[in-house]
Amino acid sequence: MSKFTDAMESKLMPIAGKISENRYLVAIRDGFMVAMPLLIIGAMSLLFANFPISGYKEFMTKIFGENWSVFFVRPFEATMAIMTIFVIFGISFSLAKHYDIEGISTAVIALVAFFILTPFTMNFTPEGSKEVFKIGDIIPMEWIGAKGLFVGMITAILSTEIVKFVVRKGWVIKMPEGVPPTVAKAFSALIPGVIVILTFDIVRLIFTFTSFGTIHQFIYKILQAPLTALGDTLGATLIANLFIGLFWVFGIHGANIVGSVMGPIWISLSAENLDAYQSGATHLPHIITQQFQEIYLQLGGSGCTLALCLAMIFICKSQQCKKLGKLAILPGLFNINEPITFGLPVVLNPIMMIPFILTPMILSIICYVAISLGLVPPPSGVIIPWTTPPIIGGFLIAGVRGALLQIVELIISFFIYLPFLKVVDKQYYEQENSYEAAQGASLNS
Repeated sequence: MSKFTDAMESKLMPIAGKISENRYLVAIRDGFMVAMPLLIIGAMSLLFANFPISGYKEFMTKIFGENWSVFFVRPFEATMAIMTIFVIFGISFSLAKHYDIEGISTAVIALVAFFILTPFTMNFTPEGSKEVFKIGDIIPMEWIGAKGLFVGMITAILSTEIVKFVVRKGWVIKMPEGVPPTVAKAFSALIPGVIVILTFDIVRLIFTFTSFGTIHQFIYKILQAPLTALGDTLGATLIANLFIGLFWVFGIHGANIVGSVMGPIWISLSAENLDAYQSGATHLPHIITQQFQEIYLQLGGSGCTLALCLAMIFICKSQQCKKLGKLAILPGLFNINEPITFGLPVVLNPIMMIPFILTPMILSIICYVAISLGLVPPPSGVIIPWTTPPIIGGFLIAGVRGALLQIVELIISFFIYLPFLKVVDKQYYEQENSYEAAQGASLNS
């Protein structure tokens, strides 16, 4: 087993190092972290407008009138519905800081580049009509929301690379000493801004001569739609959770590593579900979303270790396991499991690594099948904090049946961990008895 562990470590550590140090993946991760608080606020606002309790809307209408939901929908429209804007700013700012160039002006230039690529028209079909009208002089919400994410990410990276190239070449206006720093920064961004804007305007012009019409349509059809379709598969979810577990057992934060790649796909799937949920659709398009991953497959943290904490408290005989379980249960309720992964430990433990990797994968299949069969509704797309305690989290994204599914998951994961935990507990119990016997012998002598 030790040879297998050493071999896996030698293979995985370089991969994890390259991913965690990749400047583009780090910038994308940071960009979504900038947007995340706003996305949670917007999603939670929409949840209050569509709370999953029978009779809730009728009750609110009776008290506050017909337009009561506008109060909650407006924060959603100002945050999650225009999420691409925040992500672009965050990605460009992070990448600019990596290159040690001016972050704010570079991020603003990236936003302008994105709006140059974005068509200021929108298709509109009046109610009861089949004719489609094109409305001009309007920013289409679909492209500044989840549907425009991939164009936004590509634009943020490319525009920042252009700014870096121009700055490193010294093609900037340098003001004399004594000029206020804010004025100097404004003029230093002038030439990079002109070059970026002209470059992206040429790109926009080129796409007008293609069958796609815009780069948004091209990227969405060629790249984003296939990737999101792949991300919505059970196979992709199993592979993602396999690597999350493998990275963690070698002490690497697997959720961060895999999330930097899969996060944008899962968030875009969540946003599409949320759009359908907001419109009152009876069928949501996706099973796999960010909530599926964070709420159903991280009960207590990566590896679904909340049930492991419970088993340590109520089943184990060794004091080491019992006390560690009691210490870890509170953070575990909020899906923080470092006390378990490093304290039991799971890291570099050939016995505990098996259920740690297998449990989320088994639960992936169970949850996917339950949703596919209609036993549980798909996640609504409401982005709630990953620290939301189990059962509460399931209720918020899928109602009572979501909460019940999490209870079933806890029971299943409890029994998956149990035989492996007993082996570890037995070792610790025998060590404790041996230590007590040795201590007693030394006192008697």
